[in-house]
Order: sequence, then structure tokens, then C-alpha cells
Amino acid sequence: MSETGEDVLEFIDDGVPQGPLTPPPISGAWSAPVLFREVAALLLLTLACDVTIYRSTGHAGPGVLFLVAPLLLWLGTVRRKCENSLWLLIPMLVSISVRLLWCGSFLAIVLGFGLLVLFAMSLAGLKPYLTQAVLFTSQLIAAGYRGLHHYFRTLARFSPAILRNQWFAIVLPAVTLFVFATIFVMANPDLVKSFGENITWIVDSIDQWLQQFQFTEILFCACAGWLAIGMLRPIVSPSSETNHHVAVTEIPAKSPYYDAYRNTLAVVIGLFAVYLVFEFQTLWFRKFPDGFHYSGYAHEGAAWLTVALGLATLMLSLIFRGTILTDPRLSRLRTLSWIWSIENLLLAIAVFNRVSIYIGFNGMTRMRVVGMFGVASVVVGFLLVLRKIACNHGFTWLIRRQLWTVAFALFLYAVLPVDSFVNQFNVKRIMAGDPRPSVQISWHPTSDEGFLRLLPLVDCNDVIIKDGIRGMLDEKLFQLETELASERSQSWTAKQIATDRLVAQLRTAKTRWSTDRWWSSTNFSPRHEVIENFRKYAFQWY
Repeated sequence: MSETGEDVLEFIDDGVPQGPLTPPPISGAWSAPVLFREVAALLLLTLACDVTIYRSTGHAGPGVLFLVAPLLLWLGTVRRKCENSLWLLIPMLVSISVRLLWCGSFLAIVLGFGLLVLFAMSLAGLKPYLTQAVLFTSQLIAAGYRGLHHYFRTLARFSPAILRNQWFAIVLPAVTLFVFATIFVMANPDLVKSFGENITWIVDSIDQWLQQFQFTEILFCACAGWLAIGMLRPIVSPSSETNHHVAVTEIPAKSPYYDAYRNTLAVVIGLFAVYLVFEFQTLWFRKFPDGFHYSGYAHEGAAWLTVALGLATLMLSLIFRGTILTDPRLSRLRTLSWIWSIENLLLAIAVFNRVSIYIGFNGMTRMRVVGMFGVASVVVGFLLVLRKIACNHGFTWLIRRQLWTVAFALFLYAVLPVDSFVNQFNVKRIMAGDPRPSVQISWHPTSDEGFLRLLPLVDCNDVIIKDGIRGMLDEKLFQLETELASERSQSWTAKQIATDRLVAQLRTAKTRWSTDRWWSSTNFSPRHEVIENFRKYAFQWY
């Protein structure tokens, strides 16, 4: 019988006869024979989820899960049809894991679970399109149910034969092994003592583990195992890849929208040309006077220009589709779109220039990094539209790749040490004699990896900044030592490499300010006073 026929026979429900020629409506990966490696991977996945998620007290637990789970999914997937995208997803998962072990965030955890879903899709032979990932995730519950039903049917099919015929072949070797092993152990007193201690430790560990079990944990493990079955035995719809090119088979005919599109492109080309000249004259290569509205021009203005880029992307996507693709005058319309595209790229450069003006005024922040990622994503999306126009790609092709662009920007923001980069940039400016970026340090929160970059400022020439930074670092050390003393922080899942390194470096650097007036007090009001003075001093550059 062919492989297709076997799939169909496995797909039969009790009492519903189907022949081998009946085509399956969906792929029957969930009905493939049960393998030992699959059961082992399922049990280990459930255990890993319990240890790294339910019993986790920090970001290190999910970080380890995103390293272990892909290996177990690869081991246990019944029918692997590996996509080339696996070679991209694997380093992305490793990067997320490293990030969570170093200095984690909730965003990194969410993206890690998303990457796991895409990894399971790639193992099943599906391209990791984000729209298809939503459908794949929604079928995990149904796939888990069908896979579990198949497990029970397989067990019911083989267990009677084992009970009737092969129980003696299993029991006798086990009893014999136990008897002779006991004799050999009893013959060696040291081995008896060591073996007894190990058995006691194992029993105590199991007893302690079971005592911590709660009903909610059992329910969590059941849900995790259910979803794991869905990933190992997915219900894969045989969806064909959308054509990369739109086949223009209609007879060339003039589109009724051509004149409107041509006039629109001509108008925006003229408008963008005038505005770019104005932008160049007002904001490029000039020294800005005191009182210049940095926030209005470089912050709010950059946001509005980004909106203009997004609208341009949308307009080009909507123009070059439908009946316009069969218009014999299409080449003229494309020429106008290329001219407008060049203007849009110049506008994107203008946006980056505005952001750099704001950064040059008072330093770097998280949101300015987000803004740069956002503008870059819009530019990439615009370039994708140009490729769509040039190659006659379909609208689905464009949407899938623009979603990839946004998702990859989120991934980079979650993985890269943004706080470290931001504070290092600001610290270098301050140590070079420019105190304005101190406003970003005093008013914006940062992570432990960001605090690591503030240590050079304890020797800053500006007394107010130096005392304020010492007060902030001393307060941070007090908070971290309090957290590390709690029972919650004793678990390995709460360990963060950046936090441990920060505590060690702060304890060493503490000797530099341990004799300061605000440290010698028994209460913390003097320390808070220097911090508040620092914030008031820096606020003049807000």
C-alpha cells in the first residue's frame, strides 16, 4: 500500500469505513506510527516546560527552554520535512536564549515562543509566513487531540498482545537483574553505604518535588503536553505557494483609473520636490540657536515624515494592482513611480537627519532607537513595494514580506543590548565634556546591562553628575542585594549574567564613595538628596 493509502487507513475513525483510494483532506502526520523518540521527546518537552516556565522565577528559565525545545522538537517530530528557513530560525532562537540568560525581557520571551512556533512549522515543511503561523497556532489544540487519540488507539492495539504473550519475557529479566544486582551491592559495605545514600537522596528529591506539586501545575503540564503533541503531529494543510508573479493573461486594455493615478503621481512628485528643498534649506548644515524647538522639529516632525513615507508605500501598493497592470501605458506610470521613489528615499534620509539632530542635542534614548528601527522598517517596506512593481509580484507576496520586516525589527530590538548602547553613547558624551545627555540617564529607566555602562561616571569632573551617579549606583546595589537575599532569587531560573556582573562591579566600586557624606548616614535621605539634585540639574536639557 502506498504512503498515501496508509495515511488514509490511519485516519479512519471507529465505525467509519474508508477505502485506500479516498484522498485525505489534510496531511496525516498526526496519524503516523508512534515512535519511541517521539514519546521521549514529548515527556522531556513537558518536563522542560514545567521546570523552565511554571517553576521559573526569572528570565533564565525560558532562555534554557528556547535552547532545549528546538532539539526536542527536531527529535520527536514524526515526519520531518525541513524547510531552509530552519537555518535562520536556529541562530535566532540561540540569540533569544543568550539574551534571556544575559539580561532578559518580556518581549524576548514572547518572541521566543513565536520563534518556536515558526520552528515547528519549518519542521513540518511549511514556510514560516506570519499569517500562516496564526493558522498553525490555532490548530495546535485540534492536532493535540487527534494525536492523543492516536496514542490511545495505538496503546489499545498493542497492550493486549503484550499482556497475553510477552509479560513473562519482560518480568523475568527484570527480576533477575534486581536479584543479582542486590547481591553484588550487599557484598561490598562501601557500595552499600554509597548506594543507600544515593537512594535516599533520590527518594528525598522525588518526595520534595511531589510535595510542591499543585493542581494548577498538573493542569499546566497537561496543557503543555497537549500543545507539544500538536507541534509534533501537526495538521498540515497542503497549501500551495502563492505565485511570485502575477500572470497578466488578459488582453491589454486601458484602465479607467490610469488618468487619476498619473495625475496623482505627478502632483506628489511636485509636492515632494518643493518640500525636500525646504527641508534641506532649514535643517541641513546649520547651527541651531538657543531656544530651537528640538522636540517639535526633530521628534514630532520626524514622526510625521515617517507617516508620509508609510502613506507613500501604501499608495504605490494600491496603484500597481488590478486592471492597471494590463494598461498599455503602464511603463509611463512606472517611470513616474521611480521618480517619486527617489524622492521618498531622500525623505527617509531627511527623517534620519532629524533624529540625529535630536540625538546630537541631548543624547540617545530607547525610543530614539525604536524610532530608527521604525524608519528603517518603513524604508525596507518601501523597497519591497518597488520590487513588487518591477517584478509583478502579488499583493500576498508583499504583505508576507512586510510582516517579516516588522517582525525582524522587533527581534533585533529584543536581542540587541539597546540599554547598553544607549548609556555607553551618553556616557562618552558626558565624559568628553558635554553634560546634556545626563538628562537621559537621570530621567529614563534602564536595565542592569545599562547600569554597567554608568560606572565610568563615578569619576566625572562634573560634581553634581558624579554625586548623582554614585547615589543611583548605590541605591541600585542596595536593591539588588535585597532581591538576591530573597528566596525567589535563589532559583537558577532567576539568574542573570548581567545582574551578577553588576553586583560584583558595584561592590568593588563602592569603596570610591563609601566615605561620602550621604553614605555615612544611617538613613537614606542624603543619598536621595544627591539623586534629586542630579535630576533637577539635568532637567534643564530635557
